[in-house]
Amino acid sequence: MSEKDIKEMRISILKAIEHDGRVDLNELAVRLGLDATDIANAMADMEKEGIICGYQTLIDWDKTDDERVTALIEVRVTPQRGQGFDSIAERIYKYPEVGSVYLISGGFDLMVIMEGRSLKEVSQFVTNKLSALESVLSCATHFIMRKYKLNGTVLAKRHEDERMLITP
Repeated sequence: MSEKDIKEMRISILKAIEHDGRVDLNELAVRLGLDATDIANAMADMEKEGIICGYQTLIDWDKTDDERVTALIEVRVTPQRGQGFDSIAERIYKYPEVGSVYLISGGFDLMVIMEGRSLKEVSQFVTNKLSALESVLSCATHFIMRKYKLNGTVLAKRHEDERMLITP
């Protein structure tokens, strides 16, 4: 295989598994017109290179009895000399409550996404841990009220009216 063919194969594999990491290798091979062994080897290589960073299950926690609150926290920080935003982002993402940290444009520098068991737990995290960090200048916390779509998957499907239409 040429280098171009390998790159194209890797991209097609990534696109195929992005929304379904559990797809069977043989099914994937048929779908992509490739050899299952080549796919397995390419995926192993991409895992070693850090391109494939993990496999996660998407769960709609609102349909369970487990109470959770998701918060989006915009954070304004002072970048550190020689490290920019990386050092403070690393300090933040090491907290177990934090699910994601993004460098963003606009009025804030970082977007932190976290889950807690209650509004109070999230508020205590922001007050006692996040805003207490030396580089943090300010925070704006937004609570997720309802999730409609997550990572490309629709969670809140619209219910169709199943009643029969009767006309005179």
